[in-house]
Amino acid sequence: MTEHEKDSFAALFSESLEQSLKKLSPGDKVSATVVGIDKETIFLDVGTKSEGIIEASEFVNDDGQLSISVGDRIEVYCLKTGAAGQLFTARLGSGASSAHLEEAYRSSVPVEGFVKAEIKGGFEITLSGNVRAFCPYSQMGLRRVENAAEAYLETHMSFLITKFDAGGRNIVLSARLLQEEERRIRKEELQKELAEGQTVAGTISSIRSFGLFVDIGGIDALVPISEVGWSRVENLEEIFRVGQQVQAIIKGLDWENDRISLSIKETQEDPWDAAVKDLGEGKICVGTISRLAQFGAFVNLAPGVDGLIHISKLGRGKRINHPREVVEAGQNIEVVIESIDPDSKRISLAPSDYLSAEDEAEKQRQEFRSYRTEAEKSEAQESLGSFGALLKATLDKKQK
Repeated sequence: MTEHEKDSFAALFSESLEQSLKKLSPGDKVSATVVGIDKETIFLDVGTKSEGIIEASEFVNDDGQLSISVGDRIEVYCLKTGAAGQLFTARLGSGASSAHLEEAYRSSVPVEGFVKAEIKGGFEITLSGNVRAFCPYSQMGLRRVENAAEAYLETHMSFLITKFDAGGRNIVLSARLLQEEERRIRKEELQKELAEGQTVAGTISSIRSFGLFVDIGGIDALVPISEVGWSRVENLEEIFRVGQQVQAIIKGLDWENDRISLSIKETQEDPWDAAVKDLGEGKICVGTISRLAQFGAFVNLAPGVDGLIHISKLGRGKRINHPREVVEAGQNIEVVIESIDPDSKRISLAPSDYLSAEDEAEKQRQEFRSYRTEAEKSEAQESLGSFGALLKATLDKKQK
């Protein structure tokens, strides 16, 4: 026997031994190959010593034809093993029997159901065509839905059977448990795939006052309100909507506490870089007061670019306790740029008619000098007038 033949024999023996030792338990999910089909049964190679079987009715389409053929690979769940062989299902649906539903309950195998009607406390679900089951509102999904009837009615969903009593006359379901398990598996996959600084695509799943929850492939991440854009946003629902697709950069990954933080802002160009090219110290421009703080008023000069008027420069020299005493948010105001700090991205502003204490003193000095000049001129004119009158009187006297 050649070395190549020895290696091939060893590989076949190892594979055969592995298959003979491999055992499946109810509820196990495996990838199987269709190796045979008869009228009622499909035979599967599931990687164990014995073949598995699955009811052909699970793969009959609306036209009454089988939707699979020999050689196809399918995902199946083990329902039970025994002397008669291994019974599998591809997620129980309309073709499942009551006995199969009980096996699905004991083995935690997902079942397909049709959301038929909204009833007290939840929804009536139809299994296997005519078997009634119940799913509470709280178990319909991972998140609370505002209009549950509109979201779920007349849809097909996957469930786990959490209660099976009275021979199948009392069946309680949960979609949430199944989704949580799928989420757990997806989380393990994402832990290997995701890294800080990576750009991901997602769908907005919920909008809150503090930020956006984004589904990034089976798990939710948070975009804080400060990271949704460069401009300040007061009401997120005016800009975003549930179901909207977004791009974001991963800012933080805390798998222990199930916290993933994202930034939409960092996927966008910083408006500061473009705006400051057109701004310079001493330039006068018109802006809009975006918000007020105890220490001053923030003025929006361009999208994403705000400057600050300190409270000491408001009130036209009058001492005030809060900017709201003299200005209000949304008000347009003409300002002069006093200084720009590119490193900290800070712009100091002043109202265009603002005068510092030094400028005010100089203005008063100029006004005083102007007053004195006018007064002296007037006095000189008065003196000249008096001297002229006296000279005229003297001349008149001489002539007489």
